Amino acid sequence: ASVSEPAQKCCTENIQPFLTSILEELMGPISSGFMEVRSLFDKEVNEIIQDFQKTNDMTRLKENVDQLMTLPFNSVKMEPCYLKVNLLQELLQDLKSRFKVYHIDFVIHRTQNFMQELMENAVYTFEQLFSPSRQADSAKVATTIEKVKLRVLK
Repeated sequence: ASVSEPAQKCCTENIQPFLTSILEELMGPISSGFMEVRSLFDKEVNEIIQDFQKTNDMTRLKENVDQLMTLPFNSVKMEPCYLKVNLLQELLQDLKSRFKVYHIDFVIHRTQNFMQELMENAVYTFEQLFSPSRQADSAKVATTIEKVKLRVLK
């Protein structure tokens, strides 16, 4: 009871007025990182479509889809996504001094983990939706891949 009132006053005066601006500032790099994940997935699936349209090879298509499944664990391809979130390091330094925010690296790593998890979910969903279509007429496969990609991105 003796701590509640001063704590509430401190939060109301020193933290609450800044929450909206802090969230907006933090969401910039986070949103940018997640948009990069989306863009990477889109680019990789487009490459699969283009390759299939050139070769019309179902075996190669299966290999490309299998390779897509490893995308979340490909640190070289995922790095541009992760770099977008590294901007949080600078933004959080200001918060660290003003609000005693610690464990900045944890926030960044956790966000990067969520990005990887999002990519895992995207490629898994793509594989699950596309898998039944692999037996389809090869003339329709590229169109089917595009439809599945758009469904996953939605």
